[in-house]
Amino acid sequence: MRLRYGIISLVAVVIAGTAGFMMFGYGPLDAAFQTVVTVSTVGFGEVRPFGAGEKAFAIILILVGVGIAAYTFSTLVETLVGGYLSDELRRRRMQRQIDNLQGHLILCGWGRVGSSIARYVAASDMQVVVVDSSAERTATVKGLSICGDATDEEVLGFAGIARARVLITALSGDADNLYVTLTARSMHPDLFIVARTSSESAVPKFLQAGANRVVNPQDLGGARMAALALQPHVVEFLDIVMHDGSLEFRLEQIPVPLSSPIADMTLRGSRLHALTGALVLAIHHVGEGFLTNPPPETLIHGGDVLVVIGNAGQIEALRALAAGSA
Repeated sequence: MRLRYGIISLVAVVIAGTAGFMMFGYGPLDAAFQTVVTVSTVGFGEVRPFGAGEKAFAIILILVGVGIAAYTFSTLVETLVGGYLSDELRRRRMQRQIDNLQGHLILCGWGRVGSSIARYVAASDMQVVVVDSSAERTATVKGLSICGDATDEEVLGFAGIARARVLITALSGDADNLYVTLTARSMHPDLFIVARTSSESAVPKFLQAGANRVVNPQDLGGARMAALALQPHVVEFLDIVMHDGSLEFRLEQIPVPLSSPIADMTLRGSRLHALTGALVLAIHHVGEGFLTNPPPETLIHGGDVLVVIGNAGQIEALRALAAGSA
């Protein structure tokens, strides 16, 4: 606001000075030149010798114009330097926060898909670091963000890829997403990578490049619309349980460590439901698919993933039991 007032005042002085010198018989260009020379105090001299009236007018112009010009210039410098320092301090403070993260999610791309991903992840306890090449877009991120090219190893390093648990690349182009996948996999072999694609034919390339999952938003949108048309209540229930949080119960996945006390036990023998109250809906065996609605005789192996439903306390109790810390 101060800078705006300064510029408006300076322009007004130049216009008034030009008009004043024109009243003394100067042409428009000479009048403007004489005004700028007078206000800026560069000392080029007069376009022509001053009379008494011109000298009096020049004195007034110097007293008013030089002060306004100095104020405007100092305000401009303050704005530029202050803005740069503020941005730099903010960037360094954010980088220190990112350096302290462990097991976070790196989200590459802050468009409609990226912002939607962040909104759903916000419901969990996982921290998100957004990477986008547009400073304008990263300025709209409420959490941690880095302005840079996600295909650059140095930028991914700043995002803490060595300590991250998951990376989602949701850039607009398949080529960029494929390159991010390759780069991320080479930097972190154990990272879980989810890649966006707009072409089904590109899915094998993404998997070969190291992506754990490949998602086509258009296909997912179509499948969701079809599901809403055929089974709207089922879809709404799953949405609430997975994302909304308004219900007491929620769906979670719980890994079973190799050293878990429930490893190599049956569901009946482990007494998961009796001890925790959570219900096991499915089991994902290593190297196999999902076993849904598993019977009581199903054997739990170390490395399996249990898909369970329950309230927060029940799920945490089952997580602790599986980890051996109950």
